[in-house]
Amino acid sequence: MEKMNQTWEKMKIMAGIDVEEDEEAAVEEESFMDEFNRQCTLSTKQRFYGFAICFVAGLTCTLLSMLVFFHPIKFGITFTFGNLLSLGSTAFLIGPKRQVTMMLDPVRIYATAIYLASIVVALFCALYVHSKLLTLLAIMLEFGALVWYSMSYIPFARSMISKVMVSCFDTEF
Repeated sequence: MEKMNQTWEKMKIMAGIDVEEDEEAAVEEESFMDEFNRQCTLSTKQRFYGFAICFVAGLTCTLLSMLVFFHPIKFGITFTFGNLLSLGSTAFLIGPKRQVTMMLDPVRIYATAIYLASIVVALFCALYVHSKLLTLLAIMLEFGALVWYSMSYIPFARSMISKVMVSCFDTEF
C-alpha cells in the first residue's frame, strides 16, 4: 500500500501538482464538513420534532395540491414543495451528510438525479413557462421518479416492479 502511495505522489509531481497543496485542500474540505456537521448537531428529541414538522408540512402540501388539481400550475408548485419538504424531513432523522451520501450511493444515483431533475423541470414549467400541459407532464414524471427513488431504499423492490411491468406490458403471447 505504501508503494502505491509513493507512486501516486510521484505521478502528482510529474503532472505538476504540488503534493502539499493537495493535502492542505483535503484538510480544508474535511474541516469544512466537520464544521458543517458540528453545526447540524441536534438532540434526538429535536431531530424527531424537525422530522415530524417537515414531514407533516410536506404531506399537507401534497394533499392540499389535490384541491387545485385542475389548475396544473398551482398543483405543480404545491405538489413539488410538498415533495421537497418530505425529502428534507429525512435529513433530520439521519443527518444531512448521511442523507446526501445515501442519495449519491451508486445504487440510487440515477434515481436521485432523475428525481431532482424532475423537480426542477416541474417548477420551471409551473413558474416560468406557465404551460398547464407541460406542468402536468412534469408532475407525472416527478411522481414516477419519486416512486422509483423511494423503491431504491427497499431491497429488490425495483427489480420486482420491473418484472411486473414487463409481464403486464409484454406483447408476446
